[in-house]
Amino acid sequence: MSEQSDSLDELIEQLGERGDLDGLRRIADTGNPTATDQLIEVATEQENLGELRRLAEGGNTTAADVLAELTTD
Repeated sequence: MSEQSDSLDELIEQLGERGDLDGLRRIADTGNPTATDQLIEVATEQENLGELRRLAEGGNTTAADVLAELTTD
């Protein structure tokens, strides 16, 4: 792995720990799968249905599954 990739992974981890959806969204929207996974995790923890819906509507099946679980309880 390159230093740049390691730095980005660290940034994603820090954003996730802070619950920074905006920061994660910016990185995820570039196509970074790690950021997308972290975004789904944080949105799930925060029960942010709007963010999960946005991701699901964009074709993310994991977000769609989580959204379905949260809305059928």
